[in-house]
Formats: sequence, structure tokens, C-alpha cells
Amino acid sequence: MNPEDREDNRSTQSDEKDADSRGRAGFGRLRTFESFQTPAYRVYYGAMAANWFAMNMLQMVRFLLIYRLSGSAAVTGGLALANTIPTLLVALIGGTLGDRMQKKYLLLVGRVGLALLALAIAVLLSTGYLSPARPGSWWILIVSAVFEGSINGLMYPTNMSIIPEIVGGGRLMNAIFLSSMGQNICKLAGPALAGFFVDAFGFSADYYFMTGLYVVGAVFTLFLPRTEIPPTTKPRGSVMSDTLQGLKHLGSESIVLLIVLFTVCHVVAGQPFNQLLSVFTESILKVSASKLGLLTSLAGIGALIGSLVLASIRVRRRGLILLMSGVVMGVPVVIFTYFHQWTVALLMMPFIGLGQTMHQGFASTLVQTYAAPEYRARMQSFLMVASSLAGFGTFTAGLLATSIGVETAIGSFAIFLTLISIVFIVFSKLRKLE
Repeated sequence: MNPEDREDNRSTQSDEKDADSRGRAGFGRLRTFESFQTPAYRVYYGAMAANWFAMNMLQMVRFLLIYRLSGSAAVTGGLALANTIPTLLVALIGGTLGDRMQKKYLLLVGRVGLALLALAIAVLLSTGYLSPARPGSWWILIVSAVFEGSINGLMYPTNMSIIPEIVGGGRLMNAIFLSSMGQNICKLAGPALAGFFVDAFGFSADYYFMTGLYVVGAVFTLFLPRTEIPPTTKPRGSVMSDTLQGLKHLGSESIVLLIVLFTVCHVVAGQPFNQLLSVFTESILKVSASKLGLLTSLAGIGALIGSLVLASIRVRRRGLILLMSGVVMGVPVVIFTYFHQWTVALLMMPFIGLGQTMHQGFASTLVQTYAAPEYRARMQSFLMVASSLAGFGTFTAGLLATSIGVETAIGSFAIFLTLISIVFIVFSKLRKLE
């Protein structure tokens, strides 16, 4: 039985059909905040909002900090790689644990760990141990990226796979894009605040603030309800055997496998732009940390608008929109990198953010829709592994930037993203998914 036929028998799909019968019109029945009717989702959202804000601050601050400490694009790319490798090693185990145990406890341990890690960096910055006065101290940021990648590898599959258990299948897409909306609000405000803190108070202020946010997220997590573990998802063997079973299941799910493969292409070619943006603004545009924060926030505006619209309507041809996300992001990145003008950069950032949120939202929605319930966390972990490969793209782009220039390196990756997305649109069956 192929995945499409089997899907008709799953509760997720039947919930979706029931929801459609209550309101089929696209804009005729806006449902933007429908998932907030579920109390547990509101608690989940509070925990995630604190996490999203901290992570968006961290994404800007750590790359800028390590570039200022090292002065090297290659070292900056190496930071992304240091974050990627442990995520790749841990994510599959994280997905297996998410299918075997109470998800709230896994999330709670992860958020406490992130709080302690941010606090450690804040103290090292305050004491001057991590500073330009100590050449080579940037290695501390590399080590912290390893720990952070490991923690996120454990948490992320559960962060996503808990959503259908909270809201049900009929509200799954709405709940995921509401989550995307929250992430994008944080992407809008977080980097701007982070840049202001850097210019006004120094990097340590950012890390102390992030510590507080992770603590708030942990407190909200305490109030998440315990979710029922169906008999088919309870552990039957070791963690490793269940992980291998998940790999075998992925091989039999052609739709999920194609989504994962497209995600690899999207993040490896697209994410280097985000993670090396600080190199571009420092060496090409020559602007302050506050303006770097502004650029990142403008990407958040485009992503926010997109997620609001997609959370409000029932979207058809979701597979095609997923594939179009590569073009929507790739073309503006090419324009951004080759024009070298501040005004052009400002205009392109909202479209870049829109392309990112289209990919993230639809990839997660389709995986959670087409994955069997007993494999949801593990299938989400494969999506995270694919996303984590962005670090390899950034590391490669960082090495290329030292020889051919950051604009040529990032621009070439964006051209590849655009072309491979067109190939998927023309030849892949993903374009037919509803």
C-alpha cells in the first residue's frame, strides 16, 4: 500500500477532512488563531516563544561575536559546523526518545541545559575571559556550539511531534504556521534587540537576557500536560534498534524521503546566507551591529506576513508551495549579494524571510501529515538532520569566501538553490501533494 492510500486511513487525514467540511473556502473562513482554542497549545506556545526569542538573538550574536574575536570567515563557518555535527549525531536518538517517553520531560531538561549554557558564556564575557584581549578565546564559542547542537538535537523532534498530540490533525497546519508566526515575530524583534544590546551594553547583556528567556521557557514547560503514549509507540527494543527501525521506515516512505532530500538541498544552499550575513555586513556593506539586526528583522517581517496568511487559509497544493520556497528565497539572495547596496539589501530581506518560512512550515506540516503516528518524532528527527546539514554548507561557503569573496560564495549557493528547486518542481511528485 503506497503512502497516499495509507494516509486515507490515518486519523490525521480524517481530522483534516472533518475540518475541511466545516469550512472549505480559502479566505471565506479565516482561521488564523484557531489552535489557541486548545489550552495546552497556549502553554506550549508560551514555552516556545521564550525559546524562539532566545534562539533568534543567539543566531545573530554568536556569529558576530566569533567574527569579531577571530576576524576569520573560515572560523565563523566553523562555528556553524561545530553546531551541526553533534546535532546530526544526536537528532536521531532525540527522535527515538520522543517516540518512547513523555515529551514534556525531554523538553524541560533541554531548556534547563540551554539556560545553563547561556549563563556560562555570559559569565565568561563579563569576566573578560572571552574577549579580544585573549587571542584564540573564540574556541569557547565553538565548544558551546557543540553543546547547544546536542541539546537541540534532543529537543527539536519532540518540539514538532508534540503538536499533533496537542491540537489534533485538523488543526495541524494551522498550529504549525502559528508556531512559524511566533518564530517570525521573534526573528523580527530578537535580532534588533540583540544588536542594540551589543552596541549599548556589550555581548554579555545578550547572553544574560537569553538565560532568563530559557528559564521562562522551562517554567512554561512544567505546565504542559502529559501526553498519552499509544501501545504501538511504546518501546519494544533498545533505543538503537528503534532508531534503526525509524531509518528503515523512512526508506519505505517515499514522500517523507523526498521532503527530507529537498530540505537538504534547501538548507545547504540557503542557510549559508543567514549564517555568514555578519561577514557580509562587516566586510562588504560595512554597517554596525544594529543595522545587521535590522536586516535580520526585515527577513522576519516577510516571514511573519507569510506565516499569518498561511495560518489563516486552507492551502491546496502544499507540495508545490514547499518546492517554490527555494525560488522565493534563492532569487532575492542572488540580488542581495551581487548588488552591494544597502537599499537593495533592505528590499530583498522580506522575500528571503518569506522563502524560509514557506519551506520550514510546509516541510514540517507534510512530514507530520504523512508520517505514521508511531514514527512522527523519528521522521521529524530526519528532517532536523537534513536541516542541520546547513552547517556543512556554511563551512564550505566560509572557506570559499576566503578565496573568491563572500558575495561570490553565497551567490553561487543561492543560484544552485534556485535551479535545484526548479528541477524538483518539474520532475518530483511532491508538486502534486495536497
